[in-house]
Amino acid sequence: MYLMILKSFNFIVSFFLLFFSTILLAEEKIDIWKNKKNKEISESETIKKDNSPNKINLENVNSINPSESIKIDENLSDDSKEVKIFGVYDPEDFNLDLNMWSSTKADDVRSSIKRLKKINLSRTSNEILNNVLLSYSFPPKGMKEKEFVEIKINWLIENNDEELIEDFLKQNKEFYGKSRVVQYLVDHNISQANIKKGCDKIKFIDSSIKDSYLEKFKIYCLIFNGENSQARLLLDLLREQNQSDKFFDDKVDFLLGITKKTSNKINEKNLLNFYLSSVTIQNFNYEPNEKTKKEIWKYLNAANLIKLEDINDKKKLKDLEMAANKGQINPEIIFNIYKQVPFTLNNLINAQSVYLTLDETDARALIFQKYLLSEDLEKQLDYLFLLEELFKKGEIQKIYSKFLSDKLKVLDFKNIPKKYQEVVQNRIQSNLKIASLGKIKYDDKVLHQSKIIKFYLENENKKKIQKDIDKIFKKISKNRKYFYSAKDLALVETLIKDGFKVPANLNYSELSKKYEVPKNLFQLVEKNESAFLALKIVEIIGEDEPYQLDPETIYFLTSLLNSMDLIQIRNKVLISALPKRT
Repeated sequence: MYLMILKSFNFIVSFFLLFFSTILLAEEKIDIWKNKKNKEISESETIKKDNSPNKINLENVNSINPSESIKIDENLSDDSKEVKIFGVYDPEDFNLDLNMWSSTKADDVRSSIKRLKKINLSRTSNEILNNVLLSYSFPPKGMKEKEFVEIKINWLIENNDEELIEDFLKQNKEFYGKSRVVQYLVDHNISQANIKKGCDKIKFIDSSIKDSYLEKFKIYCLIFNGENSQARLLLDLLREQNQSDKFFDDKVDFLLGITKKTSNKINEKNLLNFYLSSVTIQNFNYEPNEKTKKEIWKYLNAANLIKLEDINDKKKLKDLEMAANKGQINPEIIFNIYKQVPFTLNNLINAQSVYLTLDETDARALIFQKYLLSEDLEKQLDYLFLLEELFKKGEIQKIYSKFLSDKLKVLDFKNIPKKYQEVVQNRIQSNLKIASLGKIKYDDKVLHQSKIIKFYLENENKKKIQKDIDKIFKKISKNRKYFYSAKDLALVETLIKDGFKVPANLNYSELSKKYEVPKNLFQLVEKNESAFLALKIVEIIGEDEPYQLDPETIYFLTSLLNSMDLIQIRNKVLISALPKRT
């Protein structure tokens, strides 16, 4: 009986324990679910707060998952889930985004870049191109990331922009062609023949950038600065990693005093090897030719190692002329050689007829000497323009263009014969580099030169500008003869775009009909090809600054940029094009 009661009691206790534990477990499951859900919501909200969908984190941008915080073109293939992107700028800073090339064909980009390379771009053109090309973005349609990054680094190297190259290296740790970029940066410093400056500059390259060419230059810099023990340690490390070579070891051992002899063979494999040859070989003598690398020419020029031992060596002189025309050596070297070419007194007296019988290098040298000997201004101009023709004939006019401009600029324009005045003015203007746009002078009688443009030039208060708009339009409306120019309409359209109010009775749409926007360019707006439109605009501006363009061009460029919401680029154009400057 007792046993039966005990069993019954145990059963009841077990039942209640099982019942309550089930309730507790159910409650625990509910709590855990609630906590997990709340945690996910909290994390989601944090992500939304911390990550803007457009602003990108430049510190960790090279690999991006398109499904995450940035909207990507839905047409991207499945194998593009992790796409590497490279650049210097945040595209949002220029009203662009990572998909700026997604609607543009690769061939269109290739063709545009090819054309741009042939143009001597103005400061503004070059600035816009850098902003667009060097912003982080996905490649155009049909272009692999390898080719796209090559286009970027080729542009950097061809434009000799040392600061941007350093920024590119710091912000993009691993990319195709990195060793070439590092070598260019090292060579750029060596080619200036100022090793102290080069070694100081190279210290600031991010220590995380590992490249054998860079490490070799660092070792030489340590030796150059007398830090031999550190140089040996770094050299030992380089040898352990099998990144040194026989030539470099031989030169460093000689410079460190470990060996007393070194090879007298000049190594042209790269500029560092050539430089080490030049500083370790006694009575170093090198004859450059048309096959000599561009960076070696630059170093020879900077180190004053270019000499023409035999003034009658026409082939050597022609090689030097070609190098000067390519920008590899200073053109002044050529003119100094011309001074040394010997001519008889009879040749100099009859130079204008004798030069026709001479070799082309001698002909240029003779006319150059005749120019230097002439005291009559008209005769000087005769010889200067004859020289221009001779340089053009030899297809080396780049040597002469700056020389001609410099000589013409110092002449007193009042004394220049009338037959030469127009051509002199044209030559000076065509070769003049824009150093400064000049001081702005506001004129409230002309809309596009009025105080209204302070909003774009001086970041003036928006409310104050609106008051100026009302006041100036009121003043202009009283002038019945006032003509709204293309530049005026460019400003009006921009003001409307930026949320300002213009008079209701201003029939802007009717006035703008006379200025047609090219259809092929407007199609780029319709296709949302923002980056490619910017490239086309760079092509249009080309060698000019925006203020040098005709008013109709300024209008349709402004209209296109407004339509595409490329506000930052639009402002660059307007700041140059609209103001009156003194």
